Amino acid sequence: MKKLSASLVALTVGLTVAAPDDRTDSATSPVGAASRMFEFTYTIRLKDASGGKTLHLWIPVPVSDDQQEISKLEIRSPVPYAMSEETEYHNHYAYAEIDVSRLPQAPEIVMTFRATRHENRVALDGPARVAATKRPTDLKRSLKPDRLVPLDGVIGDLSRAQTKSSKKPIEKARAIYDFVLSTMRYDKTGDGWGRGDAIFACNAKKGNCTDFHALFIGMMRAAGIPARFEIGFPLPRDKSAGDISGYHCWAQFWIDGLGWIPVDASEAWKDPSRRDYFFGAHDANRVLFTRGRDIRLEPPQQGDPLNYFVYPYAELDGKPWAGAQTTFSFRDLQSS
Repeated sequence: MKKLSASLVALTVGLTVAAPDDRTDSATSPVGAASRMFEFTYTIRLKDASGGKTLHLWIPVPVSDDQQEISKLEIRSPVPYAMSEETEYHNHYAYAEIDVSRLPQAPEIVMTFRATRHENRVALDGPARVAATKRPTDLKRSLKPDRLVPLDGVIGDLSRAQTKSSKKPIEKARAIYDFVLSTMRYDKTGDGWGRGDAIFACNAKKGNCTDFHALFIGMMRAAGIPARFEIGFPLPRDKSAGDISGYHCWAQFWIDGLGWIPVDASEAWKDPSRRDYFFGAHDANRVLFTRGRDIRLEPPQQGDPLNYFVYPYAELDGKPWAGAQTTFSFRDLQSS
């Protein structure tokens, strides 16, 4: 863990190095592709924690990879923190262990950064690339179940039924993608949605982006195709600045010779005219924060592994604490 001093003044954190196995592993070409430059503000306000003794706080931090460059990242904090990285997915985060008795009134932590996000588009019918034949080390994890994404039972049955007429992995992937879009609807009413529960998605046939991609990833892995979960925040296509209400997530799957192929099933459902586009592409209107499900942090949290990690996670005296309130905003920047 990299120790950093922290105070009421902003501190710049250098986080431009990509995580292992994230570079040159897909048949994409950011050069000349559509890009978006913006400044992002991530604000955390801590509620009254009196009555407790020690507050542990983990804050996800974005890093650069082939699809985005993160620069001028600053964290303004009234409490000391350290930067850390978990070992399974190589997600980065700021960690603070806080003496509650020394917390100032209405403490606020503000993270700002600049980002250039590139369109990620793979030529699915193009020639295989030698660089993309090197299999990354996280493929084994991308074939395993998650707590809410089993690969047996109904998920396995659906996967086999939808891919039985397909021979090539890319054909199986398209069959699963089409099944998810024809079966699911984007609907955030009622209870149960938003957890990325693949069984819920099968039964309710509705949900948000986490539910769409839980079903997609589960069926893909059950078909023997590595697939991984990514989460961050969306940027409105029709606005140049403003608040962001919440997260967005998407998926990638691996095909030898092509690398990691982007998919955004929920955005395809919202905009049927881009159904083909989002099988093999992510637009530039997003920023990635973390990958993976069932995340174990370091220092380790006392609670369960995190279902996903895009909001801050806090524990007060070893128990999950919901007192970290968040707001998010962005503004587009002019390219220089």
